[in-house]
Amino acid sequence: MPNMKNAKKAVKTIAKRKVSNNDFKASMKTAIKNVEKAIASKDKVKAQEALQVAIKKIDKACAAGVITANYVARNKSRLTIKVNSME
Repeated sequence: MPNMKNAKKAVKTIAKRKVSNNDFKASMKTAIKNVEKAIASKDKVKAQEALQVAIKKIDKACAAGVITANYVARNKSRLTIKVNSME
């Protein structure tokens, strides 16, 4: 348990940041799963729409500092390749 005033405040701000970061991460992962579901159902139009949403969510999570730039590039690339290779 923190004793100093600044440590007590840090506990509060860390808790707020954790909630925000979890929201970014959860919405991003859901968007990625929606793209993969659309790919599995072989619906190219739906997959392309879901891909646009996923890319936006991934970029927002990166801007918030929740994920790294390498993670962003890797996931965007993988999803785009999967959608473009659909028939």
